[in-house]
Amino acid sequence: MTRKLENRTAVVTGGGSGIGRCVSARLAADGAHVVVLDIDLDAARQTVDEIARAGGSAAAHKCDVADHNEVADVLAAILDDSQIDILINNAGIAHVGNLENTSEADLDRLYSINVKGIYNCLAAIVPAMKARRSGVIVNLASIASCVGIADRFAYSMTKGAVLTMTYSVARDYIDHGIRCNCVAPARVHTPFVDNFLDENYPDNRDEIFAQLEKSQPIGRMGTPEEIAVLIAYLCSDDASFITGANIPIDGGFITLNS
Repeated sequence: MTRKLENRTAVVTGGGSGIGRCVSARLAADGAHVVVLDIDLDAARQTVDEIARAGGSAAAHKCDVADHNEVADVLAAILDDSQIDILINNAGIAHVGNLENTSEADLDRLYSINVKGIYNCLAAIVPAMKARRSGVIVNLASIASCVGIADRFAYSMTKGAVLTMTYSVARDYIDHGIRCNCVAPARVHTPFVDNFLDENYPDNRDEIFAQLEKSQPIGRMGTPEEIAVLIAYLCSDDASFITGANIPIDGGFITLNS
């Protein structure tokens, strides 16, 4: 690794599993001290242990991103010890259903984590970055923020908000040395996918898995490691001319399916 993030501190929400765990490991391999936030403290600690075994530096904190006061307290404590150079807003949840299959409770639950959760973290960290006139933010959007996806009404709503929040923060803080971008993955093979298939398609799991892979023009799902490489690049000085961008990483889904 090039260790392009040496002497920088990165906060990764939802860093206990899936894409968040891979992003945490990659940033640590590039030299960052990674603060892993997750509602599941044991999962966050497992990520930290993995980083430590690889020779990296990391710490774990329990944090429910939907809880404004908890986010403010956790991040204030981190800022008391060190500056935060990088924020990765990765924590999020999914929901399958169209408008008629989406209850008010479903909508509120997705909003509280996927939208308000990002707001809570931005509100706690951006003022410190602004004061220092330096910082990098990467938000996890989705292809669902760019094109219509069947049966993803609430999820698409939240990821559309992630995209426009990214544009707003990039615009409002460009003169304060803060870069803000988002990445838009298509389907990525994470434990969430495996659990979804196990629970909903136990008798024809392999068949449905193959269908999901073929729905990507490139013929397979992405990997968390591939998403992590892109995010690490956006956090580095190599990407210093990139802000206010939404970068698809989708195996051709957006352009080749249109």
